[in-house]
Amino acid sequence: MSECHHANVRRRLEEQEASALSPLAAHSIAAKRERPEPESPVRTAFQRDRDRIIHSKPFRRLKHKTQVFIAPLGDHYRTRLTHTIEVTQIARTVARALCLNEDLTEAIGMGHDIGHAPFGHAGETALTRIYPDHFRHNEQSRRIVEVLEKDGEGLNLTYAVREGIYLHSKARRDIMTTAWGTASTLEGQIIKIADSVAYINHDIDDALRAGLLHRDDLPRDCIDVLGDSHAKRINTMVCDLIDFNWWATGAGTPPDPPLMAMSADILQATNALREFMFKNVYLNSKAKGDDSKVRYIIETLYAYFAAHPDQLPADLRRINEQRSEPIERAVVDYVAGMTDRYALKVFNDLFVPRTWGA
Repeated sequence: MSECHHANVRRRLEEQEASALSPLAAHSIAAKRERPEPESPVRTAFQRDRDRIIHSKPFRRLKHKTQVFIAPLGDHYRTRLTHTIEVTQIARTVARALCLNEDLTEAIGMGHDIGHAPFGHAGETALTRIYPDHFRHNEQSRRIVEVLEKDGEGLNLTYAVREGIYLHSKARRDIMTTAWGTASTLEGQIIKIADSVAYINHDIDDALRAGLLHRDDLPRDCIDVLGDSHAKRINTMVCDLIDFNWWATGAGTPPDPPLMAMSADILQATNALREFMFKNVYLNSKAKGDDSKVRYIIETLYAYFAAHPDQLPADLRRINEQRSEPIERAVVDYVAGMTDRYALKVFNDLFVPRTWGA
């Protein structure tokens, strides 16, 4: 493509943002990177961030990482990748309706879970138990984009995307709370809420498919408010986010500071439905029957590579040496980056005797 055809594409996109987006939106022209670099002629800063995440190896590995059901054989159970896509779709709908930056929202959504360990939250819990400095997937997601990718250089994402990735996690008691802080952009705040909207509803769908729940088990008070089907519940939550935060379009007076929220009735029903899922699926169900096995696999792999650091990938050893970090940090980076099936393969290769043909 010749210079005259593409030279002004990015500037045109930035001008469109200036004219179409809310004054409260994050504008890509103001985005900041830790290391300055030449601008793309055809993509805004947030579009480049999205593309860098999508083209990364940790993003591709999400397709073989557990959401709730460990290493599912059924074709229709969610994986960490399909969860990421559903979160991003929900968040983009809200951002578009509120005249916020859809590209920033998408970039954060695509990157928010790339730090998840194998075997879902069971794997995360196992690493948290064994790693002295504590492991959380949002912290690992940030480490991946800031440190581990591109042989220790990181992806050099904009601050708004890195912040949104780090701050998407929330406390159990309320989907609006967080143990790390609140994103400074409304787009980052949307991802935190959309994450819960997506997993509450798709985990119900998967639990019904697996026979762990029956429709009559769902709490009637929540269903009466939110809806009696997957689609109705998501629609209720998404429409509430749009209606309750209409001030974000610039059409009203925002809260001080501007904070995305749900209406009281919808939030109460959403939190109650989430708590129901914790009690009946996430913590106390047949889906958790293999958690002790996951813990054993993770702990065994961790101990092995901590004792044999020469068998860690060369790039992780190099980053570890350059940053003068304890070798356990590189071990966590390696184990956390494994997919479910790769963790099982490595475990089998190391500790299960081979069988020999006749």
